[in-house]
Amino acid sequence: MSMFDIIGPVMIGPSSSHTAGAARIGLTARHIFHEEPAEAEITVYGSFAKTYKGHGTDKALVAGILGFGADDVRLRRSFEIAAERQVKILLKTSDAEVAHPNTVRIRLTGKSGRTVEVVGVSLGGGKIEVREIDGFDVLVTGEEHTLMTFHRDKPGIISRVSGILAADNINVSTMRVFRSGKNENAVMILSTDSPVPAEMVEEIKKIDGISNVIAMLPL
Repeated sequence: MSMFDIIGPVMIGPSSSHTAGAARIGLTARHIFHEEPAEAEITVYGSFAKTYKGHGTDKALVAGILGFGADDVRLRRSFEIAAERQVKILLKTSDAEVAHPNTVRIRLTGKSGRTVEVVGVSLGGGKIEVREIDGFDVLVTGEEHTLMTFHRDKPGIISRVSGILAADNINVSTMRVFRSGKNENAVMILSTDSPVPAEMVEEIKKIDGISNVIAMLPL
């Protein structure tokens, strides 16, 4: 058991699951998007939908999308800051059935028109999981250095990415691959013991069949 498990996360209150967790989901969505958002459409479900006003879940989600951590005092003013930055915020509630009560769907749109849609859940104690990216079932916790590749499912991609990382002595702790079907779209998520340099990300992007690569630091 760690001190985090005993005393909980450093955060702006009142709830680790509804506030700190929400901020971390928003921040993870921003990192995955890898672009300054011009618009954020946020749909909250379950307990999030029922109690978001009292717990400040809406403010926390927006704060994360703007790049603020769970302990940032600007969290309380996130809607005002979004307006100042001309980031349009659309918040909706849904009574649709979801697998976890603290679930949110975030759709980000950039000035370029590019979009990403992320589904995340808050597990309590500030811990989160991103379980869906653009319709793909995934699992991203934000607790480790993470490299994600979006590619066509075909032989050789996994070995080529692994080879590039190994050549620079970057150790992979876990790897998961999710695909929509054989020879169709796929996502590979690797957790590494150290950050993946930007130049290596660019090298991986050049692999035939890879459409995008995202490197994330721990939250």
